Amino acid sequence: MKAYPSFFSLVMVLSFSITSVIFCTPFTAQADEWKKVAIVIDDFGGNVKGVESFLKGDIPITAAVMPFLEYSTEQAEEAHHAGLEVIIHLPLEPKKGKASWLGPKGITSDLSNEEVRKRVEEAIDDVPHAVGLNNHMGSKIVEDRRIMGVILDVVKEHGLYVIDSGTSNKSVISELAEERRIPYSVRDVFLDDSLSSRSHVAKQMRLLQKVAAVEGVAIGIGHVGVKGEETAAGILSSLRDLEKNKVQIVPASHIIESVIEQDPNYFWTPN
Repeated sequence: MKAYPSFFSLVMVLSFSITSVIFCTPFTAQADEWKKVAIVIDDFGGNVKGVESFLKGDIPITAAVMPFLEYSTEQAEEAHHAGLEVIIHLPLEPKKGKASWLGPKGITSDLSNEEVRKRVEEAIDDVPHAVGLNNHMGSKIVEDRRIMGVILDVVKEHGLYVIDSGTSNKSVISELAEERRIPYSVRDVFLDDSLSSRSHVAKQMRLLQKVAAVEGVAIGIGHVGVKGEETAAGILSSLRDLEKNKVQIVPASHIIESVIEQDPNYFWTPN
């Protein structure tokens, strides 16, 4: 895979709160079954650290690609060809933060419904092979029923699932997704931040395992970027521990599909 020239850097300020919701009936694992975790890695699409490490396909991550960046389409293709699941990492306006952190064509509160729809459609076109969507930043927009309603209408039309990245405890994503019969889940654990070391990531991986031990499934979110190589190394160092504890890394859709299988005719259908 070719090296990417310098293009994009991102500073992240994340909280390590734990939330856990999966739409419809909770997935219950038997004691002798392997637990499942999905590891979503955000911020693909630019020239940032960790991209090449994750695109090797050694870790079955779910690659969340920001649209409209220089390498968004290319890296989505590479992730797909490496056997990784691809989703759209949709940039949504936060309550605080630098405008540069949002990235190009971010969805902001001043946009009309038509403009929001157009940007979501363009994002889907820019990230091939995407089967779902999660939010980049977005603490302001995820609380906005009008804008999130438009976004989720497009999500439903394209048969995608949605993951709430958990940037606001007042998010309306779960409520609106349920109303629209869109399969969804919510991030359980953030695996890193802009100051993370591999030991910190390994600690967060242990926390993710604890959530899975109780719930049967869990979703963790990490990032390529400033500390992307540390994140990759921390996850790799945890693989043996995962196997020992009968915890399997799966694409995010595999966790959500366990709910869809209970009522396959319910989702994405008219209300």
